[in-house]
Amino acid sequence: MKGIVVTVLVSMFSICAMAQTDGNYEYSKEIIWGINKNTNGGLIGGFMLRWSSARSEKKFRNIGIELMNVKDPHENRISNGQSQFIYGKSHYLYAIRAQYGFDHLLFKKAPDRGVQINFNYSLGPTIGVIAPYYLQDFDGNSHPFSYEQFPTWTSVARTGFLFQGLGESSLTVGVNARAGLLFEMGAFKSNVTGFEIGALVEGFAQKIELMPNEEDKALFVSAYITIFYGRRK
Repeated sequence: MKGIVVTVLVSMFSICAMAQTDGNYEYSKEIIWGINKNTNGGLIGGFMLRWSSARSEKKFRNIGIELMNVKDPHENRISNGQSQFIYGKSHYLYAIRAQYGFDHLLFKKAPDRGVQINFNYSLGPTIGVIAPYYLQDFDGNSHPFSYEQFPTWTSVARTGFLFQGLGESSLTVGVNARAGLLFEMGAFKSNVTGFEIGALVEGFAQKIELMPNEEDKALFVSAYITIFYGRRK
């Protein structure tokens, strides 16, 4: 995972060094929303929403919100023919992130064509929601995972119900910092379509157990890609 993060950062700074702006400025406000894939998440890591407003010709202030599912890299989904589940997982970690930062225009696309490139970064607080991971045995009873309750993966019938255990969640606080490159390829001036690649560092006030047999961590580092759509004016 560290190699992926380093590759993303090197690519970002290489593009930053080569990019130029043409001085054109055609919008003052923007809102985008998107789906995130990251090295600490599953097929879909989570969702983001971000508002931007112009501070100068080449600088935008942005305020964002993210909801992400943070996983341990050692999680492995198992199928027993009836259901798929993650054996050895004890907790979910949901990260609710508020972010405040800036976009710097590196390359402005020509009207109605081309690619716009922004370098953006943000910092903000995180609320971590730690929820127990439930599994169901062959008697139909659901329990939070433990090796005493489920000594082998063959003792698991299926996962628990959707959102089961969420009412038993505990909360923790943390801070997140993000840097990325945004590639906007919308065909119309009022629409925004594209993707963002970058890296994120997130630290919590306590170590969090996601899998009992793995090291509990308070610091999480990930590389990500977000596909987004939005509007501007």
